[in-house]
Amino acid sequence: MATSTSIEILDLRHFPAAMLRPVLESEGEIWKQRLHWDYRTSARLLMQYLDNHMLPGYAAVLAEQVIGYVFCVYEETKAVIGDAFAMCGQPDSSPASSAHEIEEELLKHLLELLLNSPQVDRIESQLLVHPSGSHTALFRKAGFEIYRRLFMVQRLEGLWSPPLVDLPVELEIRPWRDEDLAPTARLISEAYRGHPDSLINDQYRSVHGSMRFLNNIVRYAGCGTFSAPVSHVIVHRSSREFVAVVLGSRVSPESGHITQVCVHPEYRRRGLARMMLSVAAFCFMRQGATEISLTVTEANAQAIDLYQAEGYSCSHSFDAAVWQRNRVG
Repeated sequence: MATSTSIEILDLRHFPAAMLRPVLESEGEIWKQRLHWDYRTSARLLMQYLDNHMLPGYAAVLAEQVIGYVFCVYEETKAVIGDAFAMCGQPDSSPASSAHEIEEELLKHLLELLLNSPQVDRIESQLLVHPSGSHTALFRKAGFEIYRRLFMVQRLEGLWSPPLVDLPVELEIRPWRDEDLAPTARLISEAYRGHPDSLINDQYRSVHGSMRFLNNIVRYAGCGTFSAPVSHVIVHRSSREFVAVVLGSRVSPESGHITQVCVHPEYRRRGLARMMLSVAAFCFMRQGATEISLTVTEANAQAIDLYQAEGYSCSHSFDAAVWQRNRVG
């Protein structure tokens, strides 16, 4: 990388976690300001991987200090770009080495690696904290499809009475249980068949992939700290098949996040999604949260209409990027 500040782009696995601590702390402030998320749990997990030298990616180094990083994770033949971030306001930095420029250079190095890896057939990226358009041109130039996503927030006020739960006699609602992973995975794979989000995250296309998604959310704190009391399922009394589910996590003391809400295609347009959102919001408020958030693909107009009717408004937008290797024959 040719700049007047002699920034080097080096293998991330060469650096101990302590060298990235200032970068992660700086990024944590952005997550707190922009999304009201506590990034410390994610940072601690990243630091464990860094100390084990098992996180593929690159670090930007200036005067022997790490000032930015990018990393990915591999899932069989897919690579998921987990994050890209560089600190602002570095001493003696020139306009050519702004935080955005450093992030672009880091992403270029990672994309060059992944696009030239024969074992990688698909690349997904959702850089949640970066505003939509921040790195769109770079991804498009590399052959990615871009899907704009919205980060929507609802203030939790006045929800002192439990929401009305009016279900057909054949259905029942109950809180989440540990054994609910497998039936929820089946529901997700059914609910997202042909859905715009299945273009962005191919885990939704199969029961196996949905199980991986759920394990990340429920067991490994992939999106905040999972809250079983907030999360609920609607079950058919006789078949015991899951009809609807809402999953929630705490992402900061004041903020809850809906990590998943879906309804089986045969039970849509009956108010079940609205009911599940109301139940989750009430439970979050009882836990002391003052706001609740969720993400939605901009193309999903019907879902956006529902969320707006429930009191959500868009506070931030970001991009999902997807690349698929073309196969001949």
